[in-house]
This record gives sequence, structure tokens and C-alpha cells, in this order.
Amino acid sequence: MKKFMDENFLLQTQTAQELYHNHAAKMPIIDYHCHLSPKMVAEDHQFTSITEIWLGGDHYKWRAMRANGVAERYCTGNDTSDWEKFEKWAETVPYTLRNPLYHWTHLELKTAFGIEKVLNPTTAREIFDECNAKLATPEYSARNLMRRYHVEAVCTTDDPTDSLEYHIATRQSGFEIKMLPTWRPDKAMAVEHPAEFRTYMEKLSEVSGVSIHRFDDMVTALQKRHDFFGEQGCKLSDHGIEEFYAEDYTDKEIDSIFNKVYGGKPLTCEEVRKFKSAMLVIFGEMDAETNWTQQFHYGALRNNNTKMFKLLGADTGFDSIGEFSTATAMSKYLDRMNSEGKLAKTILYNLNPCANEVVATMAGNFQDGSIPGKIQFGSGWWFLDQKDGMEKQINTLSLLGLLSRFVGMLTDSRSFLSYPRHEYFRRTLCNLLGNDVENGEIPESEMTRVRQMVEDICYNNAKHFFNF
Repeated sequence: MKKFMDENFLLQTQTAQELYHNHAAKMPIIDYHCHLSPKMVAEDHQFTSITEIWLGGDHYKWRAMRANGVAERYCTGNDTSDWEKFEKWAETVPYTLRNPLYHWTHLELKTAFGIEKVLNPTTAREIFDECNAKLATPEYSARNLMRRYHVEAVCTTDDPTDSLEYHIATRQSGFEIKMLPTWRPDKAMAVEHPAEFRTYMEKLSEVSGVSIHRFDDMVTALQKRHDFFGEQGCKLSDHGIEEFYAEDYTDKEIDSIFNKVYGGKPLTCEEVRKFKSAMLVIFGEMDAETNWTQQFHYGALRNNNTKMFKLLGADTGFDSIGEFSTATAMSKYLDRMNSEGKLAKTILYNLNPCANEVVATMAGNFQDGSIPGKIQFGSGWWFLDQKDGMEKQINTLSLLGLLSRFVGMLTDSRSFLSYPRHEYFRRTLCNLLGNDVENGEIPESEMTRVRQMVEDICYNNAKHFFNF
């Protein structure tokens, strides 16, 4: 029986082991999409306990705990201690066997704290105390955790109205790891709720210095903020959308829709879709003009539990995979931008695995020879950033595109302990390639190319693609 999580964890062949240990493992990390707190990086935050860094905002763990019968107060409550919450998580861990949380938990304990014990109710107290003792030392500050994992750059996720003060402070401090903003303008498209949209427009007006009364004013204000983000090193945008929008519209229609929602009147479904369609085009044009990469995370059905949404708000673990038919709209949007010569570098992330082949073949429609892998089929996202999801994404991209040009993995996480997800991906990648070599599906004479391919996917492709 193989030992749990030894040095060859997930690596089934000698070739896979050679590829990982001699090539993948040594590559720095470019985490080009995450939700880290820029404030914590700027202030080099010192964590109070393993509970803060592990359970403070991790809806993956909260979902598992709820499914295990743990009361909400131990997940998100304010009337329980750090130890009580950790103890409930430790009680849940043995029930997560075959869930990626089991692997992530023990990989993080091992790589961050050097702890190889299995977490369960028996070991919980000693692991809690050992982690907390280490977290109390400067070696485990936010910045030093990034250094520990050989991180070269991270791209946070930021609203256009954000001051980016912490990005600026981090850069001016001389911190050697790049922390760059990512433009996430979802709220400028959120016209379903007129009162909230009007409040957002007022905030956008304030930070941009543009008086907003018409649609053109809003676009001018957003362009000024886009320029500001670019001045602070931004190289990517990101759009969290349920589905793609590519309705036909006229400028007059969009002006009228803006006036209606800005005046506090609800829109029809058709008006909402037309407005979102117009905004995706405008944002795409901005990105193309500045050579940014646009990312689309689509397919999530969010805030399903209205009772808990009212109690806790968004991003608390009540989202699921959605079922949307988006191929036609995705094609129409990409074709519209491409026909106008304004299709930026693009990464498409689908949340429903049934769309893997749709996205992989769609990307192939708009490769134009100007940039290797200009249109990317993004890594397994959210519910799919686990071994099975990674393997399916890698295999689909291999069959229908060029895996060699893939820009690789990201954490999509709020936690400074999530960098082992890169290791998890790299081990999975090397295992698949190693198996192909040893099964005679890739010639041994091509091992130099395979080794380079591994290093490229883990690091080089992202560095060149995003112009870091």
C-alpha cells in the first residue's frame, strides 16, 4: 500500500515523477486570478490563528461542514471561538474522503507547516496549537507565505471604483513579488436592481471625477478608471457572468435603457440583456486597445438559498453549477469583436463540465496566428478545480486544441494557504503526460519537448501571455 501524500503523491510512473520533481516543482508561481486581500499584502498581515487563515472566508469548507450537520454558528458565526470552529472542521475532515478538500487540507498542512499528521478529532488540538505557534512568528506573515511558495506575481480582483491604494503601497514598499490589480466591472452591468445601480453610478462618478447623467458619461467615467488601472500595472480584466450576452441593439436603445434604470425604473428582461450585451462590447474594446487579457467566468447559479443570502450575503457557499445554453451567444460575441478587429486575448472558463468541448472548440474558431493560444480554454474553475475536473479540462484541451500553449493554473482563492493548488495541478499534469509516455502514446525521443511543455504550462506560457 502506498503511503498517503508522500513525495510521489499522484505521480503513478517514474516518468511522471521525473517530470514533476525536475521540472514542474521548480517553476515559480504566477497566480493570475485570485481574490487575496490587497490590504493584507500591503500591511504584511500577521494571522491570529489557523482558523482565521483557513476558515475565515472559505465557503468550500463551510459547505462541507453544513453537509456534515455542523451548525451555522461554527461556520460564519461571531459567538464561537477560533478553537470551536477549528474543532468542528477537524470533525468534518474524516468525512471529506474523496472530496478535494481532504487533499487540499493535508497538502496545506504539509507544505506550509511541515505537519504530516492526518487531521481528525484526535489530532485536532495539537495541530491547532502547532499551526498557531508558527503563525505567531514573522516567518508566517502574508508576504512570507507568498515567498514560501515561490510566488512571482499575483493578480487580485478589483472593482473599477477601487482606489488601488494597497497595490500602490505594496509596490512602493519594494516588495519583490508583483501584486497587480484586475479590472472586474460586474457592477457596471448589474442593471437588474435600479437603486443599487444608481448608487454605484454615484460612486463611479465620485472616483472618476465625471458627472454621470447619460450613458456616454458612464462610459467616459469607466474609461478613466480603466486608464487608471492600466497605470497601476493592470493587465487583465475579469467578468463574472451567468451566461454570454450578444443581443442586437442600437445606441439609441442603450441610451434609453440607461436613462430608464438610472431613473429608478425596472427593466424588462430584453432590456437587461441588451444593456449587458453593449457593456461586454465596450469592455472588450477597452481591453483590446490596451492589450489586456479579458477573462470570462461564466455558468454559476448564485445565491440559491434566499434565506441564507438575506442572512449572510453573497459568496458564503450557496452557489452551484448553472445550466445555460451559451454557445450561440458566446460565438456571436467573439465573432462581433473579431470582425471589428477588437478581439482581445481571451480566457474562457466554464463552470459546467458538459460545456468543456463547446469551449475548447469555440476557442479554436478565433485563433488568428498573431499570438500563440490567443483564445484560451481556462483551467478547471470553482467546482472543477479538483483532480477529476483538471484531468477533464486537460484532456479536452489536448484533444481539441494545443495543451502546449495553455497558460496553466490559478488559485481563484482568498486564502494565502491556497498555493498548493498549483502543486496539485502540476502533479496531475505530470501524471497524465508521464502515463502517456510510459504507455507508448508519446515517443520517448520527444522527452525534451515534454519537459519543456511542462515548464511552459506551469510558468513560461503565463509569463509571456500576460507580458509580465
